[in-house]
Amino acid sequence: MGKKKPQASDDMAGQAAGAIGVLVIAFGILAAIKDKLGLSWPATVLLTAGALVALGYGAWKLRTTVVRLMAGEGRPVAELKQEAPAAGLEELQTDAEPVTAHPELTAALRTASVIGGDQVIRADEVTIGSVQTGDVYDFLVPKGRTYEDVEKRLGTVAGMFGVTRLHMTLERSRDNERRVKLLKLHEPPFTRPFPAPTRQEIESFAGVPLGHDVTGQLAGVPTFDKASLLVAGMTQTGKTTLVNGLITCLLIAYGDFELYLLDGKFCGLTRFEPIATRYESSDDPAVFWDMVRELDARSDDRYRKITEAIRTRQPVPKFKPVIFIVDEAADFFAPGATNEEKDQAKQIAEDTRSLVSKSLESGISTVLMTQRPSTNAIPVKVRDQFLYRLCLYVASAGTAKVALGDTYFETVAPINPALLDPDIQGQAVLFAKGRSKLIRGFNFGDKFIWDVVDEKASKQVEALPEETPLRQAIELMQSKGVDFMTTPDMAPALGILEDDPVKRGKNLNELLGGPPTYKNSQGRGYRLGDLIAFARGSDS
Repeated sequence: MGKKKPQASDDMAGQAAGAIGVLVIAFGILAAIKDKLGLSWPATVLLTAGALVALGYGAWKLRTTVVRLMAGEGRPVAELKQEAPAAGLEELQTDAEPVTAHPELTAALRTASVIGGDQVIRADEVTIGSVQTGDVYDFLVPKGRTYEDVEKRLGTVAGMFGVTRLHMTLERSRDNERRVKLLKLHEPPFTRPFPAPTRQEIESFAGVPLGHDVTGQLAGVPTFDKASLLVAGMTQTGKTTLVNGLITCLLIAYGDFELYLLDGKFCGLTRFEPIATRYESSDDPAVFWDMVRELDARSDDRYRKITEAIRTRQPVPKFKPVIFIVDEAADFFAPGATNEEKDQAKQIAEDTRSLVSKSLESGISTVLMTQRPSTNAIPVKVRDQFLYRLCLYVASAGTAKVALGDTYFETVAPINPALLDPDIQGQAVLFAKGRSKLIRGFNFGDKFIWDVVDEKASKQVEALPEETPLRQAIELMQSKGVDFMTTPDMAPALGILEDDPVKRGKNLNELLGGPPTYKNSQGRGYRLGDLIAFARGSDS
């Protein structure tokens, strides 16, 4: 350790002496230049520094040129660029023939980041047509892109066309992933109403129509088999009218099925009471719960029959579809003030979840409507079970998530229901199988609906066994054009002449087979709808 310190001191002294020597030499050279050229000291320093820089650059340039020549890279850069194909050049020419880009689509899709800045939409691959409500752009996106690239940025693309997301829809091709059909509306959707469809149009639709799309074509869902529907929207937006249209279309085109109706508005679904297996008009949660448990029991019985068939290697039985429609469903999930009412609300929610989730395989579908699509209106565990979602106008995107799902705005090409025009009744976003579509529900006239209901009721009676007292009672009421008949009026017509009112009522009920009776201000008797539903029986 003692030897290193003197050595370090000697090194530092040597370096200092060397530095002083360099400075003396440099100063001497500068002095000589100054004296030779007759310049001032600043000019002499600057001139000398410039000369040294120029010499350094010349040496670097000479070295670079030598290296390139040795590597065979001595040709001009422009020549190299001409020989190497430029990125995107093949997109612009085919067999040396220039390709014309479609200016509108190319600019719009580039700016929307659907295609790259060096890609184009070829004009010879674009077709522009017209429909009743707008223009249709049919084109191919460049290789390496698909319709999904357009679909994901449909809102941005609409903005490039100077319209809103509601003005634009996309349809994909079934034979080419690059083919896209864009519809751009001339005016906001459904500004002018479309006429209600005819029976023939409803019957020929491939599925169950729910309304018109923005072009006036029928739109809906493929089936209600193994599927349920949640309908939400603020008050006075057209939910009940839309669902009345749905039921009418089901009666026309869906074949034979049973209808359970709970009318929370008391009169919203009344038109269909005559053909319902069970119809209730009430806002009492106990009534809703009773119907849910009845259908749960039917579902359990159907599953037992399915299980037995499988065990015995028999064909799985075919059950008649059942559709349970509830208007103002949120009222039935609201917890009361007492502990008993709160416990009941929890049990109602659990039984409803069970019905919606497990009953689909047994042919029982549920349609719930609510005008309060808030977070707590319908329990999450119930909402999550619905395959189809339909949302009319709501006040915010947060409310829309309640109806369409918490992750709805992360799906492909979502439509925000908060942007809908609240003055256009029945306008809604239909979300089914991961896709969104803007529709407007049908507004059938009362006469059209009544004719459909009467036709359905007549077919139900025709299917009943002939020459039975129950059918005679139904035909008696139909011939008189009444929906209710008291026991004293019906009994004599069916041959019961008992004077004692208690015995008369008992004998009549036994003769009819035990259908449910009903009492109103006229007295005790039978409702036509109850008799038809009872006569049809149930296949469980």
